[in-house]
Amino acid sequence: MLVISIQSQVVHGHVGNSAAVYPMQAEGVTVAAVPTALLSNHPHYPTMRGTVLDAGLVADLLRGVEERGLVERASVLLTGYLGSPGIAGAVARFVAGAQKHNPNLVYLCDPVMGDDDLGVFVADGLTDIFRDQLVPLASIITPNQFELELLAGTKARDTAGFLTASDGIAHGGRPAVIATGCTLADTPAGQVETVLCANGLMTRIATPRLPIRPCGTGDLLSGLVAAHVAKGTDVETALRRAVEGTYRVLERTLQAGADEMCLSPMAAQVATQPG
Repeated sequence: MLVISIQSQVVHGHVGNSAAVYPMQAEGVTVAAVPTALLSNHPHYPTMRGTVLDAGLVADLLRGVEERGLVERASVLLTGYLGSPGIAGAVARFVAGAQKHNPNLVYLCDPVMGDDDLGVFVADGLTDIFRDQLVPLASIITPNQFELELLAGTKARDTAGFLTASDGIAHGGRPAVIATGCTLADTPAGQVETVLCANGLMTRIATPRLPIRPCGTGDLLSGLVAAHVAKGTDVETALRRAVEGTYRVLERTLQAGADEMCLSPMAAQVATQPG
């Protein structure tokens, strides 16, 4: 059970691979983590140090992944924050090649582009690469509600709008769309929803909205979905387990009064079922 995870890495806090790798390992999955950026922290702080990596360096690391035979061994390929159009292009070429070498590989694309707080926070051109190159290759896509609307070019704030937006991205039922952090017109007060749209069907999973908003919850959830899919779980069951694990982490973070997600007790807080 191997997941190749291509995302950012931070020194402080939990976003990108710094949010996803340990939870996947806690679920018993081996992770090959490829960084796209090395940053001091996520951009919601007043300052941020570090840099997006050179596209040639990321491409070279991906070549090393190929040379070690990890593509053939992997069950899931996960991508998140890509940092630059050059990196995104290199990743798109890597994904397409990996799928040729391993037809059973599940590609989970987390199209990290922005949120309701900051708007679009990635470089110009990345949205187009996600929409035109990466999403069409994906088996599963995990945007937040803002990113879903950005990709689809339409609002997704009620059931009809949500299905229209999801259908605009998915063709022939692929990819399955998992949208995080959703509030629809009929979402009960005090709750937030994670919504799965696949093959014209809509599954809504509501959890209490806690009075905290640590960054990286989408990265955590995508990592847990990837881990459960790597273990052979169907997408809906993987999502339900991932939502449960993410909510447990948020509960612990609230109890601790922490600004960043409390991931240290992952084995007890996230792992939901053996195997």
